[in-house]
Amino acid sequence: MLKTRARYHLGQIVRHRKHPFRGVVFDVDPTFSNTEEWYLSIPEEARPAKDQPYYHLLAENEQSYYIAYVSEQNLEPDDSGEPVGHPDLPDFFGDIENGSYPLHAQLN
Repeated sequence: MLKTRARYHLGQIVRHRKHPFRGVVFDVDPTFSNTEEWYLSIPEEARPAKDQPYYHLLAENEQSYYIAYVSEQNLEPDDSGEPVGHPDLPDFFGDIENGSYPLHAQLN
């Protein structure tokens, strides 16, 4: 059965379960929607299933800011209360409120 309900919402701060980065959700795909080349670049033993939500994140680690595309199974909520410093955040969201970022406007 295809899971179509996303666990995380736009503006929510999440962290990767295995890799040291965190980010803010700015878009959600109900199932995998990236290229097959990208998918196959993930080592087979770590490759997530395609039939789950995938999240676009304004991500950060200790060295840089970037856009990440992550399966739901590899994310968990970030309850640290710490803001994310990604420079593109103000393009999408207002200031952090109660551990989440409110959208500036409705996005499609």
